[in-house]
Parts: sequence; C-alpha cells; structure tokens
Amino acid sequence: MNPLLASRLANIAPFHVMELAKKATELERQGRSIIHMGIGEPDFTAAQPVIDAATRAMSDGKMQYTSATGIPALREAIAAHYQRVYGLNVAPSRIIVTAGASAALLLACAALVEKGAEVLMPDPSYPCNRHFVAAFEGHAKMIPSGPEHRFQLSDGMVREHWNTSTRGVLLASPSNPTGTSIPHDELRRIVATVREKNGFTIVDEIYQGLTYDEKPFSALSLGEDVIVINSFSKYFNMTGWRLGWLVVPDAMVPAIEKLAQNLFICASSIAQHAGVACFTPEAIAIYEERKAEFKRRRDFIVPALRQLGFRVPVTPDGAFYVYADCSALSDDADQLTIDMLHEAGVVLVPGLDFGPYTARQYIRLSYATSMENLKEAVVRLEKFFAARR
Repeated sequence: MNPLLASRLANIAPFHVMELAKKATELERQGRSIIHMGIGEPDFTAAQPVIDAATRAMSDGKMQYTSATGIPALREAIAAHYQRVYGLNVAPSRIIVTAGASAALLLACAALVEKGAEVLMPDPSYPCNRHFVAAFEGHAKMIPSGPEHRFQLSDGMVREHWNTSTRGVLLASPSNPTGTSIPHDELRRIVATVREKNGFTIVDEIYQGLTYDEKPFSALSLGEDVIVINSFSKYFNMTGWRLGWLVVPDAMVPAIEKLAQNLFICASSIAQHAGVACFTPEAIAIYEERKAEFKRRRDFIVPALRQLGFRVPVTPDGAFYVYADCSALSDDADQLTIDMLHEAGVVLVPGLDFGPYTARQYIRLSYATSMENLKEAVVRLEKFFAARR
C-alpha cells in the first residue's frame, strides 16, 4: 500500500459488483447484448410530480445551501409519511435529511463507532455497511446467518456474540442481498437485548417501502432509541438524486447536526425541494403501481430460478433481490457469474461481496429490470445450463 495512505484502507475491500458491471459494459461496447440483473437500481426513474417540483425549485432560485438537517418542509413531509403509513408520531426535529442513505450511515457511524468498537451484523450483509464501520476504525463482526434464520440475525445470535467490545448492531430489513425481513417479534427481542446491554441499534430500512407480503412495519415503533436509515433511492426511484434521511433520538440530534455541517454542509437543495413532492397522493399512487410491478416480477423470477436448478431457500418478501443457492450448478459462484456473463450475456452477482459465509455458494439477482428482460434472461440461462450438462 502507498505509505501516504491511511492504514484503515486495508480494512475496506473493493466492491466486486461494480467490477462485474465494468466487464459487462466492456462487452456491450463490443456489440454484445447484455441483460443487467446485478446492480440494485430501479429501472424506474423519478415520478413526474417530483421532476416538476425540481424544475420549479430551479426556476424559483431555490438552489442555495440549506440547514444541515434539511428543509423544514421535507422533514415535516417525512414525519407525516410515518404517521400515514405506520401510524407513528415521529417529531420532524428527529429527522435529519442526508445526501443519500450512505451519508446517513456515515453520520450514524461517525457518531457512535469508537476505535476498536465491535458492531454485530449478519453475514450476508450489504458490503458498504461493514466498510462504514471500518472507516471509523471499528470492527464489523459478521455472524453467519443462514436460510434457517432468513439470513438475518436472531436475538440468540446477538446474545451469544455480544462481548465487552460490542457497541451495537447494524441490521437491514428488508435486506440487501437477500430481500428478506426480520420478523417483527424477533426484531423486538433484538432491540430489547441491545437496550439491556446499553448498546445502539441501527436499522437500515431503505427497502421498507418495497415490502410485499406483510403489513408495513418500522423499527421506530420499538422505541425512540432505535436509529433508522432510509432513502429516496429505492421505493421513490431517485438513485442519482442522492437524498436520504436518518431518524435519531432527540439527544443525538445536536451531535448529528454538527457532523453533518462539517462533513456535508447539506444535502442537495434541489433534490430536497423535489423530495417533498414524493409524498403527494399523485406521486404515492405512481410508486404503489411500481411496487406492484416489482412484486409481479418477483413472483415470476423466483419459480423460474428454481426451475433452472437454483435453490431459493427463502422467498424474498421485500426489496428487489433474490438470494439463490447455486451449489447444485457450480462449486464456485464467482466463476459461475463470470461464465454466465460471457456465455449467456446475463449479469448476476456472486456472494463474494456480501460476506465469506455464503461467498461461494450463493448468487444475488436483482429483478429491478423489465419483465421482458427477466423472461429473456431465463431463456438465455436455460440454454447456458443445457450446454453445460
């Protein structure tokens, strides 16, 4: 490593999903037809009411810095959303608007993770979560979490692995890469255990709006000490706008505000004014239609994968991912995804990014693409596996 670089960089691994995407792009430049089911980005873009709101904001000159915590109208709209969808009274003062969920996680870890502190999270998990912890010289303790636990932590795991260095837990429900949620009663037990041990609970809920089989549920209902991350990227289809939010206890607000002022100044002012329009009835109706389409895609691709020979031990109940066991088809998920890319023109992601426990056995598929593409991908993969028999 370059001696001028900080040693903490050694604890942050490359993002292999993006490396595979680069290979796919190069094949496309060569004229190949590639179906992308790797990166978790909705194929829908911002709803028209949001685009119109952004245009008005620019026309009205609303492009200056805002408060580090976000414009009041957006914080109030988010609070009203929690009341309408979850029946929760969340004070707007507890909501911090951020430059995407990534900035929200960065702020939470900056405020809570000490050097050498341990944070529990499941293996598999979204890779950046452990890297946020590492960026503040903490240690993400990845706990093997198989399909019998829905690839999530259980209260028993938290109790078993908690030690004198443990500061808290970082969970995601629904999860990337698995699309699975933590059962409500289990999450309630986890929060109670962490509270008993004077730790922190951070719950990434960026896919909470894309929950298909259960009544909407937020970890905020389990107490004001629970810290929740959310985003405009997934349910609201605003990936490039870099807008998210963080809900923290009242006592944490000054610390988070101070960090936000120094690290980011504020989230994009134009994105914030546009974001207010996300919560209008007209926009919500659009997002609910798109959510129904994601569910339709899930209901197509899960049985199709099983028919191809993948094992899907847990049907995803949210997000737009399927975590599939490919061990009956290959003993190396990484090589299998490379072969599928080059021979079938289909991009899937190996478990390598998401933790060592499932690295060689599982692949992640994103169904955030059209039904037409999903059907064509299945046809291509049928031919690919037939040729290997």
